Amino acid sequence: MKKILVIYPDWNVTKIALFEGENKLLEKIITHDKTILLTYESIIDQFNYRKKQVIHSLNQLCISINELDAIAARGGVLSPMPSGTYIVNETIVDYLRTKSPIEHPANLGALIAFDLSETSNKKPPVFMTDPLSVDEFVPEARIAGVPQLERISRYNALNMKTVARYASNKLKKDYWDCNFVIAHLDKHISIGAHRKGLMIDVTYPFDEGPFGLHTTGDLPLVDLTTWIFKHMNEYSENEIKKRFIEHGGLLAYLGTSELDEAVEKGITDKNAKLIVEAMAYQIAKEIGAMAAVLGGDIDAVLLTGEIINNECFVRLVKNKIAKLGIVMLYPGSYELEGLAYGALRVLYQLEEFLVWKGEKVT
Repeated sequence: MKKILVIYPDWNVTKIALFEGENKLLEKIITHDKTILLTYESIIDQFNYRKKQVIHSLNQLCISINELDAIAARGGVLSPMPSGTYIVNETIVDYLRTKSPIEHPANLGALIAFDLSETSNKKPPVFMTDPLSVDEFVPEARIAGVPQLERISRYNALNMKTVARYASNKLKKDYWDCNFVIAHLDKHISIGAHRKGLMIDVTYPFDEGPFGLHTTGDLPLVDLTTWIFKHMNEYSENEIKKRFIEHGGLLAYLGTSELDEAVEKGITDKNAKLIVEAMAYQIAKEIGAMAAVLGGDIDAVLLTGEIINNECFVRLVKNKIAKLGIVMLYPGSYELEGLAYGALRVLYQLEEFLVWKGEKVT
């Protein structure tokens, strides 16, 4: 069976895992010292520090790059691209290092994996599957309301598409024949309409949709504009963005971004109960909207992410969407599996890898 090393950088950690076929043999979470990360001017400058820690962990686990059939890395923020599994080449590495439009730890995944491969004797191929830049919007989904602005496709494509494949297998249907509404309920919340293998519409958690643990989601535009102009001399542009992206939602209302704590508080606190119920209400409303995008023709609603581990909250959401049909739960995250399985589909010639050439894909 094929051996795959998975490398998944996140904000304060880098996850690595070893797969043999579809079996995960081991997983390790490398926790990075926040004080050290803060010494770097940019996330991309963390490359050598994180790579050294990955190499140290591989040595501890007795994993040799020369024994691998492939390395599967988390994909970063590139230009809009179709979903699929991509071969990581120098063009991708250069773009992520110098041209990526957004600073994100995901940009380090392909860089670290490519370097590990190139400095080994075997030089196993490096793949990335369903990166953050996957864009499969239908044209009408891009229209924002004014010609100067456009809705963008940016979401956790990897986890959402992985659970879609799980669900299609469970339903004994071909992935490319299924229609799903998928709600990724985690640190960031995205809800999308997945039609026959393509995410034709999805909410961007920093701009729209329901409020989350610390994001505001949709806001009243007129009042928001008034507030910004009233306080524009008090805050910088970045401070205003942080207020709504990092300090909104559950955190702003209840002083915590921990859902379990908020739900527990709601047992005795009427305001906390209201806020938790409002969050579930907004999630259910957006699920209904995406069901409408699919014309009501859905095989199932899929709920995934860490929030799904809270049974009380899931019940609030399910009670409102029950009439839409089957609701399938995939608590936690499946990114490591998604990366490994994407590489395996290519190695076993079940699908062809894609080549990213700057702004073009072949």
